[in-house]
Amino acid sequence: MRKLQGWKQYLYVILGSALFAASVNLLIVPVSLYSAGIVGIAQILRTVLSPLLPFGAQFDIAGIINLMLNIPLFLLAYRSISRGFFFKTLLSIVVQTLVMSLVMIPQEPILDDVLASCVIGGILSGFGVGITLRASGSCGGTDIIGFYLSKKNFPITVGQLSIVINIGVFGVCALLFNLETAIYSIIYMVVMYSVCDRTHYQNINMTAMIFTKNIDVQFAIMQETGRGVTYWKGAGAYTDDETLILVCAINKYEENQLKKIIYTLDENAFVIFSEGMSISGNFEKRL
Repeated sequence: MRKLQGWKQYLYVILGSALFAASVNLLIVPVSLYSAGIVGIAQILRTVLSPLLPFGAQFDIAGIINLMLNIPLFLLAYRSISRGFFFKTLLSIVVQTLVMSLVMIPQEPILDDVLASCVIGGILSGFGVGITLRASGSCGGTDIIGFYLSKKNFPITVGQLSIVINIGVFGVCALLFNLETAIYSIIYMVVMYSVCDRTHYQNINMTAMIFTKNIDVQFAIMQETGRGVTYWKGAGAYTDDETLILVCAINKYEENQLKKIIYTLDENAFVIFSEGMSISGNFEKRL
């Protein structure tokens, strides 16, 4: 079952990355706008370099440039984060490169209205990035940096870091192209990250208070999740029956796993989840 869950995550990474890259090529590039983060930098470099290349007009090199820019970030992810995160991010970048290189950019915009292209493209891109992040991967670029800083307990989320970096990206757009291009690109970015934040659960911590009579529950939680458990003995006010009260801090991604562990051992267990808690101390942030 766990192996099947792993394959499903890789499938989500492929689907999310393909959706992100396709939406950029089909909706954003045709209206001469630019994406956010490293992809946006790759697109700016593409625009600058294309006139110098003999095949520039026939082949979009933004995907290849994006791959090259992510190589040093791959090393950061491989050495400092988790192997699973690294391989999923690598898969995401490869999928993005293939889709950006193979999906033909329409000669005429699919949507005539630039604002409509921003909104629809932002929704599709944000959903693609979001499901990739939910699968414990990333679309590369600023996501890797944000996750790395989150792992080091810096008080910043992926979205906040991306906004800071993208101020520079869109500032360059305004200087090299025009202010209108920068403004519409910013609208696209805001829509994309708003949808991404609603799809992805990054940095959402939870506490679970578990009432059970089965002492094996606490050992199973520690063994299968690697999370610590604190417990004390209590009693039900109505029955006066003795019960165990377990408290465990987890992240949002681990909620379903924790429920499965608990109810496999005690189908009558009572669990209270509290979301969005601020946790300090020895709490491991996981990706």
